[in-house]
Amino acid sequence: MEGNGMPESAMVIVAHPDDAEFTVAGTVAAWAKAGCRVTYVICTDGNTGSHEPGMTREKLAEIRRTEQRAACAALGVSQVLFLGYDDGLLQPTLDLRRDLVRAIRQVKPEAIITWDPTTMFIGDDYINHPDHRAAAQAALDATMPASAMPLLWPEAGAPHRVLKVYVFGNDKPNVWVDVTETIEQKIVALKQHASQMGDWDPTEMVKEWGAETGQEKGLAYAESYRVINLERPGAAD
Repeated sequence: MEGNGMPESAMVIVAHPDDAEFTVAGTVAAWAKAGCRVTYVICTDGNTGSHEPGMTREKLAEIRRTEQRAACAALGVSQVLFLGYDDGLLQPTLDLRRDLVRAIRQVKPEAIITWDPTTMFIGDDYINHPDHRAAAQAALDATMPASAMPLLWPEAGAPHRVLKVYVFGNDKPNVWVDVTETIEQKIVALKQHASQMGDWDPTEMVKEWGAETGQEKGLAYAESYRVINLERPGAAD
């Protein structure tokens, strides 16, 4: 890794089951293998993400939670928390922020990994899902300053100060994580989301993305982040 070293503990906050596997799972696998304690927080159950006749939201939520747990097992993730919000309806509300503050205070991660909430367009063929943006915005707001403020939602637990935030999908990355040794693990984890993958094999796409990101730093495969360092001794909230 260039720049900042690996944290001892990390929390990945995303909107849907499979979001992390598409994006940051190479980093997750590498960190978990090196001893980092990684927790996932999944804001929605992805319970509208199906066109299968006869599928219900309740059945799909159960399927997608099972798939996410299998993906986490493949990556070495120690814990996955499901907040249970409805897919397609997520907003960066105070309720969501409080739920994320509670998760952060419970787990006490050194670092948070989440998306860039300002990213609207990805390439020329994708408009970023509103749930992705909402989850990322709420994650950042929960991280700083909310989780460290003892007088804010004391019922959510004792305050905790996150030291670093790894923002995926930002157009000005400052840290690249070498995922050459874990790219296959990332692909295996992504394939656990069978309800979303169908017969499609994501291997070529995942490797193409990883190679493109790694090229700038001479890495076979990489994932890049804008890392925000919140460790400021003596700083006030």
